[in-house]
Amino acid sequence: MQTIDALTSTLSSYLDPEQSNHVKRAYFFAEQAHFGQLRRSGEPYVTHPLAVAGILAHMHMDHQSLMAAMLHDVIEDTGIEKSAIGTQFGPTVAELVDGVSKLTQMEFESLEEKQAENFQKMALAMAQDIRVILVKLADRLHNMRTLGVLQTSKARRIARETLDIYAPIAMRLGMNNVRMEFEDLGFSALYPMRARRIDAALRNARGHRKELVEKIRHQIETTLEQEGHEVVVRGREKHLYSIYKKMKSKRKSFSEIMDIYAFRIIVDSVDTCYRVLGCIHSLYKPVPGEFKDYIAIPKANGYQSLHTVLMGMHGVPIEIQIRTRDMEEMANNGIAAHWLYKSDGQSANGSHARARQWVQGLLEMQQRAGNSLEFIESVKIDLFPDEIYVFTPKGRIMELPRGATAVDFAYAVHTDVGNSCVACRINRRLAPLSEPLQSGQTVEILTAPGARPNPSWFNYAVTAKARTNIRHYLKHQTREDSVSLGRRLLDKALASFDTGLEQLQEEQLGEFLTRHHYEQLDDLLEEIARGNRLPAITAQQLLEEVGAGQMAPADGAQPVAIRGTEGFMLSYAKCCHPLPGDPIEGYLSSEKGVVVHRERCRNLGDMREHSERLVALRWDDEVEGEYPVELRIEVENRRGMIAIIATRINSMGVNIEKISTDDKDYQFTYVDLEMMVHNRVHLARIMKRLRNINYVRKVTRVKN
Repeated sequence: MQTIDALTSTLSSYLDPEQSNHVKRAYFFAEQAHFGQLRRSGEPYVTHPLAVAGILAHMHMDHQSLMAAMLHDVIEDTGIEKSAIGTQFGPTVAELVDGVSKLTQMEFESLEEKQAENFQKMALAMAQDIRVILVKLADRLHNMRTLGVLQTSKARRIARETLDIYAPIAMRLGMNNVRMEFEDLGFSALYPMRARRIDAALRNARGHRKELVEKIRHQIETTLEQEGHEVVVRGREKHLYSIYKKMKSKRKSFSEIMDIYAFRIIVDSVDTCYRVLGCIHSLYKPVPGEFKDYIAIPKANGYQSLHTVLMGMHGVPIEIQIRTRDMEEMANNGIAAHWLYKSDGQSANGSHARARQWVQGLLEMQQRAGNSLEFIESVKIDLFPDEIYVFTPKGRIMELPRGATAVDFAYAVHTDVGNSCVACRINRRLAPLSEPLQSGQTVEILTAPGARPNPSWFNYAVTAKARTNIRHYLKHQTREDSVSLGRRLLDKALASFDTGLEQLQEEQLGEFLTRHHYEQLDDLLEEIARGNRLPAITAQQLLEEVGAGQMAPADGAQPVAIRGTEGFMLSYAKCCHPLPGDPIEGYLSSEKGVVVHRERCRNLGDMREHSERLVALRWDDEVEGEYPVELRIEVENRRGMIAIIATRINSMGVNIEKISTDDKDYQFTYVDLEMMVHNRVHLARIMKRLRNINYVRKVTRVKN
């Protein structure tokens, strides 16, 4: 068990006496605050914050982080306020403690929502000071080490959360040692029997492999010494969870995974890394395509190393990593490595700059997310351990997760570029936006003024930034469309009572909204557009409640004009495919908003029983866009007729969405087409061209 004296001894190796005293003072404050509280194991509660501070001391973190570690549960578990901590230890420490503390005063509908809110609060605190996450990771690490005293269900829940969120965050910040311990402890808690079996197999295999590992290590060391290089060669052990993941994802047996021998070579300079690589490649044959240079292009978390795979004696594959001592320190401790020397007001570089950039991305995501659950899902998506590296046309390197597309690239460049993206060039050739990118490609985004995100991008956008921005834009656009349509529907309903929204007094309108639990008028209008409230009944209630009484409807109310750009609150019936120029009528559906039908649609006849849901509509004079329409063409059975029809339609610049055939008899066939047209005039032109084709007997528009 860690003691304050042992911790002080560790601190004296890298902190000055005054800073060590501040940490001791925080310990005694926490000991007093937690007096009488015990952990599940029966130990005094203060042993937990002391152990968390010990983990951070091992990383050589600064004294303020250690003080925050000592006090991180004081706000949550005792009656002491944040202001009291600020008075005693300064505002910086108080902010760190507050960032790590959970939200205990709020009520949540579900455990998932509570976890999401807690993480969201922590992410906001991280944006102010990234040390918040380091204290939180140390706190979670000690909790994972003492998981055995909890009930199995609670231990499994904490382990799952650690594997889903905290292990990937440690990976993202380059803290490999913490990540590996998280994964092994989480794996043992979630799947104890599998962990025990793999551990036993690993111990057994280690004994059999020992002689060959030593032989390869000695051969590498001897070769490098002969070339005049002073190096340290270490055998690398795979940890339990990585073995389990490889067995599961690659469907390999334990013996297949353990057939690979892995070594790490530590050198004194970057130049020596490349010289050693040459020596190793002359000793054993390299496997083509398996060399990776993470020194020239570091990973997103700042990790740097040379990776190569060799074919050793007896055909044994050997994985080699070559790095400097600084790179080794950075690979193990990431952002926590040399914290004291990199956080003293100098400009952030390396992994610190990358970490801050990532946290700023989190902050932007949080601002655009609809709620905390949506935010945490975005964060999970963004914690990818596997990256690709692509280039902008000017040669700038962009890091993206594997499987990313040009849409992800566009949003990585800038949100406005993503929102106005229409096409892309990959290595100077036009390519679909959905094509997955590969490392080394040059990507150019083509934009157009007035372009907007497409809902179909969700099918292939991978990064959290892209998905969050697409969702935010569409949600914002949909609300604007809904409010605009709802206003026109309500105004039309009020016009039948010879009044309008503008004539109603603001105070009376405000009282109506409050009585019906709407925060603002836009919320009511959106409900009307979505079909959840009927405009005629809402108008009647509105006039009654604002004191207009039972007003008689006025005659001659104009139908609502629609432009076809009202977003998702206006849909077109698939039974009759209305086109601009057709007489139309609308039906208010609680699922689809206003559904537009042709006036003579048979289905609309069935709906006339609910006359209060019918809306008089007309097409606006300036309608743009494309609308689906179905045609039935009767043709003689001749070879190549479908190709002739398709070519004729294509020559007019029209897209065919669907095509099918149905034999009428041995002599004639029906060809059913669905295509996109602009209006009735456009359709008439197409039908005329089709009737001019030889062997076409009849062309009709499908009405229902």
